[in-house]
Amino acid sequence: MSDVFLTGIGQLTTNTGAPIPDAVVAVESGIVTYAGPAADAPDQTGERHECGGMAVIPGFVDAHTHLVFAGDRSDEFARRLAGESYADIAAAGGGILATVAATRGAGADELFRLAAGRVWRMIRTGTTTVEIKSGYGLDLDSERRLLEVARRVGEELPVTVRATFLGAHSVPPEYRNDRDGYVDLLVEEMLPAVADLADYCDVFVEDGAFDVAEARRIFARGSSLGLGARVHAEQLGHAGGARLAAEIGADSADHLDHADEDDARALAAADVTAVLVPGASYTLRSRQAPGEMLLEAGCNVALATDCNPGTSYFESMAPILSLAVVQMGLTVDQAIAAATLGGARSLGFDDRGFIAPGAVADLVIIDAPTAGHLVYRPGANLVHRTFKEGLPVG
Repeated sequence: MSDVFLTGIGQLTTNTGAPIPDAVVAVESGIVTYAGPAADAPDQTGERHECGGMAVIPGFVDAHTHLVFAGDRSDEFARRLAGESYADIAAAGGGILATVAATRGAGADELFRLAAGRVWRMIRTGTTTVEIKSGYGLDLDSERRLLEVARRVGEELPVTVRATFLGAHSVPPEYRNDRDGYVDLLVEEMLPAVADLADYCDVFVEDGAFDVAEARRIFARGSSLGLGARVHAEQLGHAGGARLAAEIGADSADHLDHADEDDARALAAADVTAVLVPGASYTLRSRQAPGEMLLEAGCNVALATDCNPGTSYFESMAPILSLAVVQMGLTVDQAIAAATLGGARSLGFDDRGFIAPGAVADLVIIDAPTAGHLVYRPGANLVHRTFKEGLPVG
């Protein structure tokens, strides 16, 4: 007996083999019990959702976001379009620190309201699991507040959340002349005080942010507290973050715009997921990560929105898929797999990102005959309905 049946599926993307035409998915208690040809489907005794020839894919797993923040940086976007560099804007007090100032001044309820609005828009465009970073507080009380809001999102909205502590996002203004003191604070006070709220620790390894030695120390403390590691690596230059991620066996190395073949081989050998965020490179008008090269090296590749107010204000995965195909060289199938199964693997899930018996029934009906229309028509929301654990949401 099944609770839910999706019938009349024009094309079913399972991520376990070739797409299946004329397919059916059966769900019981939120778990897929059948996914395959209609001719072989079990008796349809549950609630029936007729897809009418539309495509079905796994729910998107967005493995890199900065969703909890306040403030508006549209003026910064305009300044970059006029020729100012991100580095120059940050040096003048803009960039991350502008969002820190606005976020520190917002209460928990306001931050939740803002984050929930973003997440609902994500759900309505097919996202069912999301990683949420802190990093716009940069002091203990504010960072805990951001992580508490991230947890609340997962408790009150129909989305699964993994929370990441990114206190090492930037050096806050009060420590501008004492970066060693801030690293000490991160290691000795902040990490122990937030470990109960986070699944991962992250460090922005970049010139002007944190160097490899500082990051290694921060990650060692995070690991001692039971936190996994995610690394902002090789975004604006080649600062050694990818090799560090491989060295420590991180769960992911993210961005990787300036990664080289040696980095790719090291990440693949260490089974570190390459989380690529083409929206940030697009917005900054910089080079895209070498997605094709990373795949050829054997890396598990994920795609994510990097949703944030300064460099990648994308809430939908569809344009991310399109950028990955058009500008990174991924195929449509590779992009869809990276945005679903790849993201799930990077977050430690083995029960989602694919559609097969035993998988969580996080499903998306696409108002098109094939999933490729998500890449072909990225400017439209083609999501007809999102299912979270077998229940329609959004």
